[in-house]
Amino acid sequence: MKDNVYNNEPNSELLLELVKMKMPFGKYKDTVLCNIPVSYLEWFKKKGFPKGKLGVLLETMYEIKINGLENLLAPLK
Repeated sequence: MKDNVYNNEPNSELLLELVKMKMPFGKYKDTVLCNIPVSYLEWFKKKGFPKGKLGVLLETMYEIKINGLENLLAPLK
């Protein structure tokens, strides 16, 4: 069974995308998602994350940053 990005199981593909995918729009356009400042992610948290995959990735990055788990991404960079 394929991993679902919405469950609580670790998803290595999702983590890899956080260190490779760039923000497609906005103030941080072309910035790798893992390098987006937490203040911008907090703004999305208040206003609503985008729909779809990008929203899942940004919300995941928000959770990683606010919980001090950025070291999870270091080996993937």
